[in-house]
Amino acid sequence: MSFLGVTHSLTGRAWLGPNVELDRAAEAMAQASGLPRALSQVLARRGVAPSEAEAFLTPQLRDLLPDPRSLKDMETASARLVAALEARERIAIFADYDVDGATSAALLLDWLRRQGHDATLYVPDRIDEGYGPNAPAIEMLASGHDLIICVDCGTLSHEALAAAKGTDVLVLDHHLGGETLPPVLAVVNPNRQDESGDLAHLCAAAVVFLTLVDAGRVLREKSRQTPDLISMLDLVALGTVADVAPLIGVNRAFVMQGLKVMGRRARAGIVALADVSRMDTAPKPYHLGFTLGPRINAGGRIGKADLGARLLSCSDMHEARSIAERLDELNSERRAIEEEVRAAALAQAEERGLDAPLVWAAGEGWHAGVVGIVASRLKENTGRPAVVIGFDGDEGKGSGRSVSGIDLGASIQKLGLEGLIEKGGGHKMAAGLSLSRAQLEPAMARLSELLDKQGAGALGPSDLRLDGALMPGAATEELVSQLEAAGPYGASAPGPRFAFPDAAIHFAKKVGESHLRISFSDGTGPRLNGICFGAYDSALGPALENHGGARFHLAGRLELNSWQGRTSVQLRLDDAAPAGT
Repeated sequence: MSFLGVTHSLTGRAWLGPNVELDRAAEAMAQASGLPRALSQVLARRGVAPSEAEAFLTPQLRDLLPDPRSLKDMETASARLVAALEARERIAIFADYDVDGATSAALLLDWLRRQGHDATLYVPDRIDEGYGPNAPAIEMLASGHDLIICVDCGTLSHEALAAAKGTDVLVLDHHLGGETLPPVLAVVNPNRQDESGDLAHLCAAAVVFLTLVDAGRVLREKSRQTPDLISMLDLVALGTVADVAPLIGVNRAFVMQGLKVMGRRARAGIVALADVSRMDTAPKPYHLGFTLGPRINAGGRIGKADLGARLLSCSDMHEARSIAERLDELNSERRAIEEEVRAAALAQAEERGLDAPLVWAAGEGWHAGVVGIVASRLKENTGRPAVVIGFDGDEGKGSGRSVSGIDLGASIQKLGLEGLIEKGGGHKMAAGLSLSRAQLEPAMARLSELLDKQGAGALGPSDLRLDGALMPGAATEELVSQLEAAGPYGASAPGPRFAFPDAAIHFAKKVGESHLRISFSDGTGPRLNGICFGAYDSALGPALENHGGARFHLAGRLELNSWQGRTSVQLRLDDAAPAGT
């Protein structure tokens, strides 16, 4: 049953509201807890019982933190790390080049440095070395170090890690594991084949944090003082959000506590990056995913691969500012390169057809550092899993992004096992692969077949899911603050979206190239301002700007807007439909 009767909005979507069961649960929540109905609707949608509401709204890390030793190999890994610290052994950290890898490396570097011990950082070049450990790099590190710790990579790197030859290797990862493990001392990974899957939602930074929690336990048993791990939660939060890890369970506490730590502006690298990106409000998940994250990633995509990890582990403010400015410049360059590849990939994908189980594109010279972002754009545009591959001669490197309910990582891993690609892997929502030109067409055909078996071929247009309806007068700062307490919002925890029925448009003006500012009311109460980004990419912008006095149902997310010292509520408009249709 469509919500407010909207079956085809101005962006072509049907609106779906809460079903009868959710409505009843929300009503029971509101009556039992005294919470506003709008907040009760959000809590009911997330499966929170009335008796659990208070604990859910104030998640405590001590209540949600799992026992690190519930992960296989944890005791071995933490004991070996402590032994290396106590013996002042030479430690090398081999990290992936994305935000999760950078935060994971920074956690270890910071933890060791606080105890007077430095480690070597090694981040492979995305273009020259590809993803994960490679034999030459591992052999080189093994020749000069007693312990190598691979973070956010390594679970599938059997051949490369065998090159360590006599040097102990620890793998702290979260990517999907194979049937066998690499020849190392310990693999701590909640996505190993022999794990329960209870902690499969953790990113690598969270796995590293749990390892440090257990290492702290070992040190305290030896009557040793340990670093304050709570102060490192800013890094865990950043890795969690930027890697699009589900914001459920302990991940909620990691992010909520981490945002508080970040707000204290104690980490030089994050402060410098926030300043250069003109972040002038308290950090929120949006900033981690769309402001800080892309800039940290820019180093690994088109610049020097270790810039992100160096920034996040930097303690000198002057050095931090210098690295942050360079990352900001690289991010601007990345955007230009991305737009060029995006346009070419979208044109190619449209020619091939956007209704198949898999949307894909491949091109000569497409920068390997942006193919993942472009795949994400294709996924967003089509609502289908997408893969984008850049070729350099006969060698192709690609990235894929998936949609909810479709496990892309497992399917790409299967391609590798079947010999249809050189290598590949990842997790449910994102994966990477390498292949030759001859392998391209057969591999994409097989991948499409595997995704179709999961239901990707039956996916229709994305419906707009709403938590209920509000009147503009109910959109107060207090309500927005209460809704934020039910967050953080992100992967597997979409932010609350409400409809404002039968609204009169008082003001509508195009801003920039494609955005729209509006002001509306129900005709009797106070007005509410709104902003719609990309409104003119669809019929939404023109219809609202040229409303001619017509009334509309409006849908979007409430947020606080700060401008010149004044804070007010505004609607981040997502969609609209003519009222009465």
